[in-house]
Amino acid sequence: MSPNSLTPDGYLPRIADGQMRSALETMPAVLIEGPRACGKTWTGRRFAASALFLDERVDDVLSAGMDPGGILFGDAPRLLDEWQLAPRIWNPMRRACDERAMPGQFILTGSANPPDDITRHTGAGRIIRVRMSPMSLYESGDSSGAISFGGLMQGDNIPAREETHSLDKVMGLACRGGWPQHIGSNVTVAGRAARAYLSEITRTDISRVDGVERNPLKVEKLLISLARNVATEVRVATLASDIAASGGNNHLERRTLARYLNALERLFVLQKVPAWSPHLASRVQIRQAPKLSLVDPSLTVAALDATPESLIRDLPFAGRLFESMAIRDLSVYAAAHGAGLSHYRDSVGLEVDLVINLKAGRWAAVEIKLGGRAGIEQGARALLRLRDKIDQEVHGPPARLIVLTATGYAFERPDGVGVVPITALVP
Repeated sequence: MSPNSLTPDGYLPRIADGQMRSALETMPAVLIEGPRACGKTWTGRRFAASALFLDERVDDVLSAGMDPGGILFGDAPRLLDEWQLAPRIWNPMRRACDERAMPGQFILTGSANPPDDITRHTGAGRIIRVRMSPMSLYESGDSSGAISFGGLMQGDNIPAREETHSLDKVMGLACRGGWPQHIGSNVTVAGRAARAYLSEITRTDISRVDGVERNPLKVEKLLISLARNVATEVRVATLASDIAASGGNNHLERRTLARYLNALERLFVLQKVPAWSPHLASRVQIRQAPKLSLVDPSLTVAALDATPESLIRDLPFAGRLFESMAIRDLSVYAAAHGAGLSHYRDSVGLEVDLVINLKAGRWAAVEIKLGGRAGIEQGARALLRLRDKIDQEVHGPPARLIVLTATGYAFERPDGVGVVPITALVP
């Protein structure tokens, strides 16, 4: 399916474009989900032949008994933008899918799941979901695209090459973030926008997602705590203690805090990387806690009021922020190949940052390091230990073992571990 006249001027191609083409050829409706301002509407317009931009007034009219046929009528695919603001459109749209019995009829975008999550059980056979994130470094033009993620997963050799981005530059890219409207902005301007984004989450978004009023100050403290613990398996009890320690009347019961986290996840602002539970050759207990990150590193930076300079002065934290950026990018690249992400940690201290769950049960593993010989060696040792622990009669050998770095050279080690700078990757 080709782009059309609704494509916005200056549209930057997205990796999700390929998923959109496939989805529109497969199902009557495509639901594009992701955080506000990540580019869903522009991508929807790129593939739509007509569009309707929904708001609460449309929902009021529908609740009064209006026939939705006029709203749904238009050249297909018809874009229903921010449909969750008028959730009563869902069932009429679903019925229209059944009546037309043709693929590519509707494109819906949504920045939040509606309060009753009416999509959960009523979309089977009609709706396919495409998840969007803020832009990866390849989409924003900050990766050379010299090394194919898909090729790596197929065992292609890694070309020896140096990426010229300095650590300062990569930290600047993390601070700027992947929001399409700020790709050309400097770090200062992008930082102001990220702080405004967080302010909207605390004031209105988190309460609108399910109609439950929440204390903006406590939401702010939670976001700060999540930022401090970025890319870790932080537990609800730890977050609660962190918030209480901030002073004032900021105590949150664990069950209430868990509901706050759920609301952030429904806004697609909180990203969870689940734990991987493979069959092991030894009797080691595998930890099951997910790894948590805000959906874009710029939000972490904004919550902590950090700068590229302050990050360079705190390299351990810079490493975790870089890991969150790698999670953002690799989740996009993996999705383009029908793959997902998890992480590994066991009771004897072995941790591997990411496991890529490929089709047909294949798997790959990634350690994420800022760079340097010591970091690469440490990452390679962890990857090789994981390889030796996995029951390969069940899971097979790893498709790839990769140390993903912020800077430096791409090369293949004699032990088979590949070293790849993030600024070299393309899907």
